[in-house]
Amino acid sequence: MQGSRAALSPRRHGGEAIDRRDSTPPPPDAAAEKDEGSQGLQLPEDIHWERLDKARFFVLGAGLFSAVSAALYPAVVLKTRLQVAPVAATGAAALPPSAFAAASSILRREGPLAFYRGFATSLAGTVPARALYMGALEATRSAVGPIALSLGAPEPAASAAAGAAAGLAAAVAAQIVWTPVDVISQRLMVQGNPCPASRYRGGVDAFRKIVASDGLSGLYRGFGMSILTYAPSNAIWWATYSLSQKIIWSGIGCYLCEYGVGVQEIDLGNGDSSLQPGCKTVMVVQGVSAAMAGGASALVTMPLDTIKTRMQVMDGDGEPITVGRTVRRLIKEGGWAACYRGLGPRWASMSLSATTMITTYEFLKRLSDKGQESGLA
Repeated sequence: MQGSRAALSPRRHGGEAIDRRDSTPPPPDAAAEKDEGSQGLQLPEDIHWERLDKARFFVLGAGLFSAVSAALYPAVVLKTRLQVAPVAATGAAALPPSAFAAASSILRREGPLAFYRGFATSLAGTVPARALYMGALEATRSAVGPIALSLGAPEPAASAAAGAAAGLAAAVAAQIVWTPVDVISQRLMVQGNPCPASRYRGGVDAFRKIVASDGLSGLYRGFGMSILTYAPSNAIWWATYSLSQKIIWSGIGCYLCEYGVGVQEIDLGNGDSSLQPGCKTVMVVQGVSAAMAGGASALVTMPLDTIKTRMQVMDGDGEPITVGRTVRRLIKEGGWAACYRGLGPRWASMSLSATTMITTYEFLKRLSDKGQESGLA
């Protein structure tokens, strides 16, 4: 990621933007004296794993991501409700409710608190799951990137490969905690929804009943599908995010350098200087890249997420709950299109959460940089 700004001393000219459109061009001799590389845009360097204050990184991360999760949780509840919504008895022609109709029905019948069912359970799993996720993500990316470059891979390909490998490793590590949390929280989400799920008084009651009924393995129902869903989802997300940033920077770099918009001049010493994107410019590029990555990931992995959710929430009516049986039941209800139920809320949720999460994540890395006394560049 091109997320964090280098620990250099910026020299601002009239604020963050340097407007060169009306400035007098320097004499040819003076221009010739400048180093050729200083005329291009110098992207902020990434803050690697070894530069992070781990204690600050994990403690601040738990608080920041909990707040973001709280804001986005209603969309997750709505998506889950749509995925397990039964088809009416009128036959195959019946259609599942739209996202708007489902949201209106929940609000009217159950009140606004219904959009936060299971949130306490989800929040309790956030701290250990995020710690595993962020630790595996940064450690893997810091290791894979240099290896790919040493093997002769071009920088964009190495960045995408490092992002994909890091996302894959992070997803697998986090599912150790997230799968039990998902099983419990999703069952709480659908209470009040007309689907064949047990009734629970809360997260602790759900935990006890699931363990009493299915043993500890019941908490890991759909673990394989969770890996198959989140591993490729994260790999696609981080690879797309890295490539999107490269494409965007290559497209706007010349414009930023020519007009001096959204950049700041960096003193490199010896009378030399370079242009670096300002903090706001970096955040905009990160946000757009994250939204693109979130949308792509949601679209590709939506069927897997629907199958996983059904396996974790629906009862088997006395029969073993398998991937094959879940898929057949889903297709019988609504054809292949049923695999994309809840795509709208999931796409919106993932795009919005991706934009919010990545800007929060990069801000967290700047706060946790050992090289920054104040944590802010």
